[in-house]
Amino acid sequence: MQPQTQTSFPPASNSRNWRVWWQLTRPHTLTAAFVPVLLGTALAMEMTEVHFGLFFAMLAASLLIQAATNMFNEYYDYKRGLDTEESVGIGGAIVREGIKPKTVLNLAFGLYGIAILLGFYICMSTSWWIAVIGLASMAVGFLYTGGPLPIAYTPFGELFAGFFMGMLIILISFYIQTGTVTSTSILVSFPILILVGAILLANNIRDLDGDKEFGRKTLAILLGKKGAINLLAGMFIVSYGWVFALIAMNIISPWLAIVVISAPKAVKATKGFIGKTLPMQMMPAMKATAQTNTIFGFLLSVGLFLGYFL
Repeated sequence: MQPQTQTSFPPASNSRNWRVWWQLTRPHTLTAAFVPVLLGTALAMEMTEVHFGLFFAMLAASLLIQAATNMFNEYYDYKRGLDTEESVGIGGAIVREGIKPKTVLNLAFGLYGIAILLGFYICMSTSWWIAVIGLASMAVGFLYTGGPLPIAYTPFGELFAGFFMGMLIILISFYIQTGTVTSTSILVSFPILILVGAILLANNIRDLDGDKEFGRKTLAILLGKKGAINLLAGMFIVSYGWVFALIAMNIISPWLAIVVISAPKAVKATKGFIGKTLPMQMMPAMKATAQTNTIFGFLLSVGLFLGYFL
């Protein structure tokens, strides 16, 4: 398919509006980077005093990588003809606002550059192995929609997103504070791996019909809509069940049961996909999925703080 050509766009002044650039980052996805850093740092509090310089550097780097990944997504989906002015859930900087595709791509690499500088600071304070892990994460962010075989076109998008943007960020955030990785930190990070993957699954359920037309083989397409919704519900159930199992085994504090407060969002997310056929109709369900991850992860952190201080 030939890339779309830009023929009619709003005046250039609209392109420079800060809201356009902010929307390009897809801010509703940025909590997927914030929550793991907070949780990993909260886990570290039982072992050491928190180094806030490392915390904020890790947080900024994670947010920049997430925003850059979203921009790569915007650029490559445009180049492959997936994004149009009617597309739901995109930043729309290229197809709606007339920003040059090359500008979006260069901005994404620029954000990666800043993240690398922050990574140097983190590595100098901890270990240079963090650089290897960080570069691997950045490569996955680029290859999600870039490269000859984008991860987004395969059934493994949820797994890659959950591991690299969920579990791995938690473990790095924990490691740079403590200098180690414990079995508890791995076990507590597992539900976030699932819920970050759930955000991608929700996105793919919404885009199922359009993705199928463009030859994608996402997990949602392979399972079918009903199967994908059932999987999404199962991911929520496992995430909550996992926390209560860890409490029952006395691995974590009972305070972490506070995550149950976020359960109504998970129910809303699941029910929001049932009976809906249009992408716009499914946007509230996708939003509720992202909110479930955010609230769940935040409450896990609060539970850890309560267990530490009380």
